[in-house]
Amino acid sequence: MKLSLTPKLSTFLKPSLATTPLRLSVCTSSLSPPPPPPPISLKPQTPLFLRPPIHSATSSDLQQWQDWAKTLASSIGSTFADSDNGPDSTLLRRELNWLVDDAVQQEIENGQRKIRLRVSLEELYLLWKQRIEKRRPFQYIVGCEHWRELVLCVQEGVLIPRPETELIVDLVGDVVKGEEDLREGLWADLGTGSGAIAIGIARVLGTGGGRVIATDLSPTAISVARFNVERYGLQDVVELRQGSWFDPLKDVEGKLAGFVSNPPYIPSDNISGLQAEVGRHEPRVALDGGVDGMDDLLHLCKGAASMLKPGGFFAFETNGEKQCKYLVEYMENEARSSFCNLSIIPDFAGIHRFVTGFRK
Repeated sequence: MKLSLTPKLSTFLKPSLATTPLRLSVCTSSLSPPPPPPPISLKPQTPLFLRPPIHSATSSDLQQWQDWAKTLASSIGSTFADSDNGPDSTLLRRELNWLVDDAVQQEIENGQRKIRLRVSLEELYLLWKQRIEKRRPFQYIVGCEHWRELVLCVQEGVLIPRPETELIVDLVGDVVKGEEDLREGLWADLGTGSGAIAIGIARVLGTGGGRVIATDLSPTAISVARFNVERYGLQDVVELRQGSWFDPLKDVEGKLAGFVSNPPYIPSDNISGLQAEVGRHEPRVALDGGVDGMDDLLHLCKGAASMLKPGGFFAFETNGEKQCKYLVEYMENEARSSFCNLSIIPDFAGIHRFVTGFRK
């Protein structure tokens, strides 16, 4: 379930969202210069499907928009797919159907069909033009992403959570089974973005008293994560703190039962080769891991020993086998006395994606 990248970057997960017929599509760039990004708002934008249907349209006007939008999608053909593995017309038309599902509500009043819209018809024209012409991610168009059993608010300035990252929550779920100390302990999600992992872990921990601290450098991400945490009623379980990596966690040093992170891991020189939806629209700070993509991963490794209590668990997402092996070798050689049971875990596609281990 990946968004394909250019062939030379196919091992990088973070730029990949689904090009399969799931509601996860992000596609690729055209040859036109990148448009200026939309202004980033610190206030969370309400996802389209949660907005009240306060606008109206006639059946004929709505059908005219749908016909126009379908024609625009069909005009793409296989152009995007051929140029950079982007979506073809079939996938774009499927996205159009999803947009209609979120935006349109039909009612019967006095035997008459009434059409209610969650945005104006004029905005629907604008949104679909942005999707096709500016390659704005579909998730930003509708303001949400389906992830695990969740529907999460996302917007410009916040990384769109990927399907493979769901495995981090599963890894935590596996280690807390039968381990009361871990299940009832304090966890941290570093670089939380939309809050996806933190919310997933909170739901795995259940009502046993475990808590999660979610951190992010971006005030926009913290705002969006707070919206998602509150929407799922987890504000008493998930605490949000703004700051860089371990900086907001100084008061819990050595007390964490576990921490996880999906940090930036794309090498800087590869950012320009990412799909337009990713490279143009998603926050670079959430993608760019430095010259070799390892800057933040190494920082997390170096801080893990001081943050975790004995027996504490960690899990990091990486760009693939090379980074996984490097991290394991680094921890075995430079921190042998601090960690045990180091493992490399594959993602859905069988690519070595995650490094896990325990504090001695």
